[in-house]
Amino acid sequence: MTEKRHEALGLTAQDMQEMYYTMLLARKIDERMWLLNRAGKIPFVISCQGQEAAQVGATFALDRSKDYVLPYYRDMGVVIAFGMTARDLMLSAFAKAEDPNSGGRQMPGHFGSKKYRIVTGSSPVTTQVPHAVGIALASKMEGKDIVAFTSFGEGSSNQGDFHEGLNFAGVHKLPVIFFCENNKYAISVPVSKQIACESVADRAGGYGMPGVQVDGEDPLEVYKVVKEAADRARRGEGPSLIEATTYRFTAHSSDDDDRTYRDPEEVEEARKRDPIGKFRTYLLESGTLTEEKVEAIEARVRQEVDEATEYAENAPYADPEYALKYVYAEE
Repeated sequence: MTEKRHEALGLTAQDMQEMYYTMLLARKIDERMWLLNRAGKIPFVISCQGQEAAQVGATFALDRSKDYVLPYYRDMGVVIAFGMTARDLMLSAFAKAEDPNSGGRQMPGHFGSKKYRIVTGSSPVTTQVPHAVGIALASKMEGKDIVAFTSFGEGSSNQGDFHEGLNFAGVHKLPVIFFCENNKYAISVPVSKQIACESVADRAGGYGMPGVQVDGEDPLEVYKVVKEAADRARRGEGPSLIEATTYRFTAHSSDDDDRTYRDPEEVEEARKRDPIGKFRTYLLESGTLTEEKVEAIEARVRQEVDEATEYAENAPYADPEYALKYVYAEE
């Protein structure tokens, strides 16, 4: 029997069940969105496939009752872990009036929920990084036990917002975790043409914080390093930069043809290391979950995705005049 690594991290079988469910739900919602897009029913998809283990492993290491997350557009696993449902995400994909993120205004991937402390992002990448630093500064000034967690792709680590955010957080020792999901491609540009150093994590030293590179295909390893960073932040020891190495299985978005810049064989090789499949194997071989339990989780996910799709497709759009709300002052 495989060693139960999760127990050494203080995680229970119930935690493992919830992690697997969250990873799988993110994947199956994403896969359904691609089918809906290709059928002409939703306009745009920007995918999380291949990155779910990094997202879920990280968020389970946070305190989901009080911490804040500032995700980037691929972070379906993050926002599900913090409380969003399949229905919420499908309403956003269909741009319906009930979309909790923006009432149908924003593109998919612009997550936001005051209730769940998910801070909305912008289409320009990396703008969420200084916002997370601001939340961490407020937490420190008000003496609150709150950690801000922000995620981004490796391409974002070349933006000014990244460097300004890390520098300010390092100088003021703020309780913030910078989480880079390095999926190897900033749209069509490989990481070898993005950074001259060995890894994004190497940049941490310039800002006076630890930098850790971790296998983003292993949710337990990700959990371990993010938990250490969160504990460190709560002790007043400042920020951390974590780089989770992942791989995106899909094109950059539904408007991209990745065959123009990467070999399909490379993608197929990556799919053989599918983190969800590897985690499922771990759960079974360690005796943490039975085949029956895993099948029950998978059935539950299928039902939730089907119900969410049907609900969102039939939900009403916002009235046209609603597009002007919050744009102009009202009498």
